[in-house]
Amino acid sequence: MKGGYFMPKKGENIYKRKDGRWEGRYIKARTNEGKIIYGYVYSRTYRETKIKLKEKSSTINVRFGKKQTPLFSTLASEWYESIKAYTKPSTQNKYHNLLTLYILPQYGKQTFDAITYEFIESYCRFLLKSGGKNEQGLSPKTVNDVLSIIRSITKFAAKKGIYVACDPSAIQVKQDSKPIRVLNKIEQKQLCTYILKNPEPCNIGILVCLFTGLRIGEICALRWEDISLSEQTIYIHQTLQRIQNLSDNIPKTKIIITTPKSACSIRTIPLPDELYNILIKHQKPSRGYLLTNDDNKFIEPRTLQNRFKKILKDIHIADTNFHTLRHTFATRCIEAGMDLATLQKVLGHANIQTTINIYGDIFDYHQKNQMYKYTEYMQKMNDKYKKIFENNTIKE
Repeated sequence: MKGGYFMPKKGENIYKRKDGRWEGRYIKARTNEGKIIYGYVYSRTYRETKIKLKEKSSTINVRFGKKQTPLFSTLASEWYESIKAYTKPSTQNKYHNLLTLYILPQYGKQTFDAITYEFIESYCRFLLKSGGKNEQGLSPKTVNDVLSIIRSITKFAAKKGIYVACDPSAIQVKQDSKPIRVLNKIEQKQLCTYILKNPEPCNIGILVCLFTGLRIGEICALRWEDISLSEQTIYIHQTLQRIQNLSDNIPKTKIIITTPKSACSIRTIPLPDELYNILIKHQKPSRGYLLTNDDNKFIEPRTLQNRFKKILKDIHIADTNFHTLRHTFATRCIEAGMDLATLQKVLGHANIQTTINIYGDIFDYHQKNQMYKYTEYMQKMNDKYKKIFENNTIKE
């Protein structure tokens, strides 16, 4: 416990102090930079504190006036327009869909000051239980994405000097980590054997991902000119994906080739010797795409995913998605002794916490195995030294 307080009730900012009194915290104002200035109320009971907090919120609401509390939909639209200048089209699409499907239908007609903890929490519970087209509930990740947008709009409103009734950052939806699928060494050998017997450009691309951990969009955008066989490296600086076409134009979707998802994803990866030997046999003078050997013709992720799944079916490996190749590469790196900081750079993760979240358990497991080997080694060394000392005991 920090500062002598018990844990607060979720989302309400109400705490019980060590002296027995209850303390309520509310957003009193914001600085010009959007930083929160808190105010406090105190009572003998939780109920009294909650009533005082509501009274304070009402008082602040009146002070700010109706002109300072526009509709949530108005601020959401302004926020969305403001982020277009520095976000990728795919990210804009994601935000647009979350706003349209889940946020504006619930909050759009509400004034901004009406968005409370209770309102947000109850809606999150609804989305987890009954959200989505089939009303079977959304995943915790999707609900957290919804919350992330609400937080961003709240910060945007605060910077404009608009009264904010709550701080949504206090609301979190727990995400259970799912076990990742990794090809075992026998399956990996089966896949490599099949590809070497059928070295079509698409199949070579699958092999590149297995030995470098490229994302599917990165391999689809990779050109021969990005591969330096003289320096034995691959330069990753683009990704290819199909996104929704938000304009009224036809078709409904379009292919875009952009920079990767983060600055850290622009990277140079060393080519393993095994992959180098394969690529040097199949290199083309063309500057075209690796997957087609054509300068103007590319293969999109969905097509490559289907090709990968067909190969798995042909060689009797359980179905999985293309990202399994990336997980398999990362796992083999850890088994070979690569540290997580280096792995982060090779994979192009924006921060090491992402690498730890995904591969931390695997790393810990292999680290323990290494320690067992070290313990066995030291035990043998100790036995050896013990014999040496016994044989060379100084006699008086």
